[in-house]
Amino acid sequence: MSEKYKIQDLQKLYFVSFATVNWIDVFTRRLYNDIFVDSLRYCQQHKGLELYAWCLMTNQAHLIISSAADNLSSILRDLKRHTSRTILKAIQENEQESRREWMLWMFGRAGQRNAHNEQYQFWQQDNHPIELYSNQLQLQRLGYLHRNPVVAGFVDVPEDFLYSSARNYADRPGLLDVLLIG
Repeated sequence: MSEKYKIQDLQKLYFVSFATVNWIDVFTRRLYNDIFVDSLRYCQQHKGLELYAWCLMTNQAHLIISSAADNLSSILRDLKRHTSRTILKAIQENEQESRREWMLWMFGRAGQRNAHNEQYQFWQQDNHPIELYSNQLQLQRLGYLHRNPVVAGFVDVPEDFLYSSARNYADRPGLLDVLLIG
């Protein structure tokens, strides 16, 4: 992996983005979204994840994070591992999921292509962490992250999107506690 996309300085903030394999729109169901949110909360409470901003789109997550307590790469690895296993299990058990067979087939096909997987691959392997070394870059990425649902046409203003920290920044209750930037 390129040095450009490695977490070097644990004292810095990082913008991290990761997507489902084949950009599958998994996060269109509240059940799967809540698994992701609960997993982020767990990492905050038990693994030392410092969450500054987040947005969960239909097939990807954007985070601004750091960790003073642990290795940020390990936290991301654990987050992705746990969410993939838990969401895949939820898909398998959800009899109301009209896309169940197709999604499991797609995740299984991706898993066969990667020797590190036993059966399925849910997330793409890369995280592409970008160090936010200046206040200007932090604010630019924060704006980008929060504008995603608006650009996608889901909401008219960022703070109306439930699965985002834009609510926190607009002084509205959010699903997760965040440390505010700026």
